[in-house]
Amino acid sequence: MVIKGAKFITSAAREEQFLRPEKPMIAVCGKSNAGKSTLINMLAGQKRLAKTSAEPGRTRLVNYFDFGQFWLADLPGYGYAAVSRAEKEKWAKTLDSFFARKEDVAHVFVLSDIRRDPSEDDMQMLEYLSYHIIPFTVIATKSDKLSRMKAKERMRKVAQGFGLGTDNVIAVSGTTGEGKEELLKKIGEFLGL
Repeated sequence: MVIKGAKFITSAAREEQFLRPEKPMIAVCGKSNAGKSTLINMLAGQKRLAKTSAEPGRTRLVNYFDFGQFWLADLPGYGYAAVSRAEKEKWAKTLDSFFARKEDVAHVFVLSDIRRDPSEDDMQMLEYLSYHIIPFTVIATKSDKLSRMKAKERMRKVAQGFGLGTDNVIAVSGTTGEGKEELLKKIGEFLGL
């Protein structure tokens, strides 16, 4: 699969603004600062399609992107400690509302920093997706931050932490492009391409 000309569609702050997809839609979720925007830019082959920030918790809206054969929805990060309780509750409500229309979601990429063990928030997300029978793949981001040997070891740990097999986790690096081909192949598989 080759992606050319990915573009931003719109942002949505509230449920009534959520788009009904015209194409299969992939949702990208994960803790704040897990690398969601960087992953989107890597897939698009663009540096600034999705705004990245060193400061966690910047994505507060659902941002929609058109990738040609599919849409991608960038969801607000969860689990960021430095925001108010009210803001966390608002983000949780946004995620609940988004996934309430599960028929709109073809697949979910759950991002997790390869250097960290899955958090309680990560586990809740996987339980939620499993309970609602929404297909997902765990993406272990920031693999370039570790040596190859350490990255393999951490992949096993991340998979084990989530209670998954290593074939259900893809290691990626937005910096080096590692994992991009495997990710595109996975997208092609569940889109039936």
